[in-house]
Amino acid sequence: MSLPFPIGRLARLALAAGLAAGLAGAAPAAELLNVSYDPTRELYKEINTAFAAKWKAETGEDVTIRQSHGGSGKQARSVIDGLEADVVTLALSNDIDTIAKETGKLPATWQARLPHNSAPYTSTIVIVVRKGNPKGIKDWADLARPGLSLVAANPKTGGGARWNYLAAWGSAIAAGGDEAKARELVAGIYHNMAVLDSGARGATVSFAQREIGDALIGWENEAFLMLNEFGADKFEIVVPSVSILAEPPVAVIDANVDAKGTRKEAEAYLSFLYTPQAQKIIARNYYRPIDAAAADPADTARFPKLKLITIDDPMFGGWAKTQAKHFADGGIFDQIYKPKG
Repeated sequence: MSLPFPIGRLARLALAAGLAAGLAGAAPAAELLNVSYDPTRELYKEINTAFAAKWKAETGEDVTIRQSHGGSGKQARSVIDGLEADVVTLALSNDIDTIAKETGKLPATWQARLPHNSAPYTSTIVIVVRKGNPKGIKDWADLARPGLSLVAANPKTGGGARWNYLAAWGSAIAAGGDEAKARELVAGIYHNMAVLDSGARGATVSFAQREIGDALIGWENEAFLMLNEFGADKFEIVVPSVSILAEPPVAVIDANVDAKGTRKEAEAYLSFLYTPQAQKIIARNYYRPIDAAAADPADTARFPKLKLITIDDPMFGGWAKTQAKHFADGGIFDQIYKPKG
């Protein structure tokens, strides 16, 4: 009796078939790059783990998310200069508008693609002082007193830093002052700056670890993180009478995801941020969730109630107008801030 194929050939065919089947079932994991701003490291570490698990359970596919962090303005510039972000999760809409305008890699209407103007969470700006508040700082006006030493991020490089500046400016207008009063207040505050870091996390390090300054101006979520990491026995949060509603937006960079074949994962990743599961994570990480009902009540209870002005208030008129007036080269910030020699 003879076999139709020599045994060696059968073995080779079986091995080839097995390899082909193995390769077909072992598609490489999709990889996303999320280019974000400074204080979101902890938030997205938890979000990424939750999303990857959900995606695997629903699709059977693996996905990994890499992170890039820095000042929001600098991060936007990196994407413009070629950093292949699948998604951006930046501190303010103007930074994403700039990416759209200068690269054409996403449409100018990007903000309408997701709920709440593509901002799945909000925050605000507060003041952090050393325990016992030895300088008696209670509100924005106190930060302009002569002799104080302050730390914040630089509005020219950090999106959160622009929220800092605008919160102070808006407080003067909200108190009944005019633009001259607002300029005087903000000029006094920035005259007292000991350090202007490139991003919010760098400012936190300067204040908390390097022990520079009497007060830090920054994100509410970063202030809570500071108390957790360095101790509530060392710092305390001063909530000003008026602050600003900071709305950090998110967007898919269309040209990049289409080139990389990651559109479905990128869109699902940003949509996930609006789910109850992600909203709970957001509140746990000290951001104000869009869906407060999804968060643990203990997490939302720690957010103080205060008057919040918005970037669309007539005193500002939206980001395009505000950016040109205050932060463009030669704008009001450049006019009032003179770096100490």
